Amino acid sequence: MSEIATHNSPTWGKELRETTLLAAPLALANLLQAAIYIVDVIFIARLGEEPLAASGLAAGLFGLVVWTLASLVGAVAPLIAEAIGSRSTSFRPVRRATRMALWLAVIAGIGGMGFALLLDPAMRLTGQEAAIIALANEYNQVIIFSLIPMLLSAALRNYVSALGRPVVATAITALGIPVNALANYAFIFGNFGAPELGLTGAAVATIITSLVTLGAYVAIILINPALARYHIFYRFWRPDWKRLGTIIRLGTPIALTVTAEAGVFSAAAFLMGRIGAAELAGHIVALNIAALAFQVPFGVGQAATIRVGYHYGAREIEGIRLAGWVALIIGTGFMALTATAMVLVPEYLLLIFVDTADPKNAALVGFALQFLVLAAAFQLVDGVQAVAAGALRGLQDTRVPMWIAIFSYWVPGFGLALGLGFFTPLQGIGVWIGLAVGLACAAVLLTWRWVLRERLGLTARPQ
Repeated sequence: MSEIATHNSPTWGKELRETTLLAAPLALANLLQAAIYIVDVIFIARLGEEPLAASGLAAGLFGLVVWTLASLVGAVAPLIAEAIGSRSTSFRPVRRATRMALWLAVIAGIGGMGFALLLDPAMRLTGQEAAIIALANEYNQVIIFSLIPMLLSAALRNYVSALGRPVVATAITALGIPVNALANYAFIFGNFGAPELGLTGAAVATIITSLVTLGAYVAIILINPALARYHIFYRFWRPDWKRLGTIIRLGTPIALTVTAEAGVFSAAAFLMGRIGAAELAGHIVALNIAALAFQVPFGVGQAATIRVGYHYGAREIEGIRLAGWVALIIGTGFMALTATAMVLVPEYLLLIFVDTADPKNAALVGFALQFLVLAAAFQLVDGVQAVAAGALRGLQDTRVPMWIAIFSYWVPGFGLALGLGFFTPLQGIGVWIGLAVGLACAAVLLTWRWVLRERLGLTARPQ
């Protein structure tokens, strides 16, 4: 098998090259995916502060569901990488694992749609403004129908990436940007003969984009010989309960890890909503900038999962070591650059989302500038924890990292955010300090587990 790389003695230079070739298109695809959401924010922001705040609350919960369940089905990536690394002559391990990931995407998507409908009681419980609740519910009740195609696309993205074709994911995600922009322009404002739906139009645009993306993945997999030869849609109705169980066993801790991190950021949005609408809007803008930067180390972490998983399948201890450390160096180095930009040129970053010269955005911009300084402070640790978690997933080590994440984000992280945000004059700044502390704690503990991987027996692959 040559989908990822040939079996040669691992060196720093080779691993740097292979990881970069894999991580670059994955990171770019993540950035493009974030850009699709940014397109939504740009169009919604033209509707005013209340629709922007409402979409932020709805997207907070819906995004949590998408990230969590995409991570669940994404557990197929280390299984594919292990199969390729072991130089298996059969296509069955890859085909059956991918098929079960697609099954899981549909099953989990149905449950996820129901969970997303808990937005209304969550908003009421946290005391959000009545006008924002009404707008958010309108938006949420439509956007949930994009969930299943999104999860199917996530499974296929892991398939093509683990087979060494991450550029396919990049190209398809890039296609989604103009599709989403045109759909937003049409359905939000009533252009091209479409109905003028306002905020709901943004949700319709998301559904259209998710369906086009899924169709593109299916078409390319059927057409491209390197991807088609595994026949992942062959006898699609036949179950493989053992592989489905393995994906769930590996993916559930990953999904809970993502829930712990994404959940604390979603909870922070609700905290900001209690402080004020301008603070919430500023928080949403600053967090989107931070999230945009995070897509690169997240892509590096995805590459680390595949590279480490490849060496794990081949039982190459030195390759495992190099793959993990190279990924950590790349991810941390990039985040140092983004942190510098947030400190030196924050106004230019804000222009991506809002018109900073418009007087009606003055309060929003003021809060966003304050929050960006703190976002810069946690850029480094955010990158470290993302890549370290990805490297550990390549060793199929997901349970302990899950507990590390839950503890870090919700005990020191959310605990400080709640305490400083509501019981000190810091308010919104206090919330962001808590987020930074949670990320730092996760980074230290996950990196320490990576350092001790051999002593803990994580590199010993079962016979």
